[in-house]
Amino acid sequence: MPTDDAIREALRRVIDPELRRDVVELRMVREIDVSADGDVTVGIALTVAGCPLKAKIRDDVATEVGRVPGVRDVAVAFTHMTPEERAELSTRLRGGQTPRSKGVSVDERTRVLAIASGKGGVGKSSVTVNLALALRAMGREVGVIDADIYGFSIPGMLGVHQRPVTVDRMIVPPVAHDLKVMSIGFFLDEGGAVMWRGPMLHKALEQFMSDVHWGSLDYLLVDMPPGTGDVAISLAQLLPRAEALIVTTPQAAAQRVAERAAAVAAHTKMTVAGVIENMSYRVCPCCGERDDVFGTGGGSDLAERLGVPLLGEIPLEPALREGGDDGVPHFTVDHESPASYAISEVAARLEAMRPRDPVARISRRLTVL
Repeated sequence: MPTDDAIREALRRVIDPELRRDVVELRMVREIDVSADGDVTVGIALTVAGCPLKAKIRDDVATEVGRVPGVRDVAVAFTHMTPEERAELSTRLRGGQTPRSKGVSVDERTRVLAIASGKGGVGKSSVTVNLALALRAMGREVGVIDADIYGFSIPGMLGVHQRPVTVDRMIVPPVAHDLKVMSIGFFLDEGGAVMWRGPMLHKALEQFMSDVHWGSLDYLLVDMPPGTGDVAISLAQLLPRAEALIVTTPQAAAQRVAERAAAVAAHTKMTVAGVIENMSYRVCPCCGERDDVFGTGGGSDLAERLGVPLLGEIPLEPALREGGDDGVPHFTVDHESPASYAISEVAARLEAMRPRDPVARISRRLTVL
């Protein structure tokens, strides 16, 4: 007959999809009942009643416990945590720290990349989503913030629709394609619009970011709003450690506008890490020749003017747009396409630029006293 210890050890392989920790560590496991015939009933306390991932947790418990020798059948009895248990869980997830009053609640080792552009329509959100997936494919833990408050699109591009779970005022971001995702769109009714003025918007952004539990991330990508308005300025103030990636297209007009986004980053003390040229060219599906639909040189000229590297030139592919519309990003479907290859190259260059020593993140010179 299987023992409680063997079953509990199997439950350590059941990972909460959003909190990214096993159900034993999260203290979600309640009573374990084992019959003489090998029938097992496991009690699981969900963080909140009506958890959207209840079915996945049930299936994972049945799978892992079912592998224990001697187990014939597995049943899962669900309950939910008390307010006191949720408060205790929230404190443990924060490492015993109290919630921050401002800024993004991410680990100091997390590299924050603000994906910015001077204008809309350059594919900034598409670049953000597929670049995040490329970094994840390299084995990195990645989160995405959709900070384009008025024109949020990340939830649709990733095909995630459930609202975030709240644990004692701590927001747990949903997970899609193995990425942690947060967007203002999760808090609006379908088809809803945001109608906020500057001060209210800044306060909402501050609250929105400080209350989210990201856990241990290697990268946090922020899809910034286009332009140089108060939203972009507020976000730059809330992201003091962020590096800006400027997205442009080959046209000279787009390059000039993108330069303004870089100027905002500079004025707000945000480092510009590099330039990404999107929609650089089209590869003919028949003959494989390159067609410079929107001209050439915009990205390289901008990078030269800013004194930063051109990280990549991403070709124009209909599948890239179609994946965003369908909620199945192109990078998850075809790793070998020209666009996916170019995005992987950008991810590799960013990884090569990543400081290995946490001290390397310090921008101000240290003084020996």
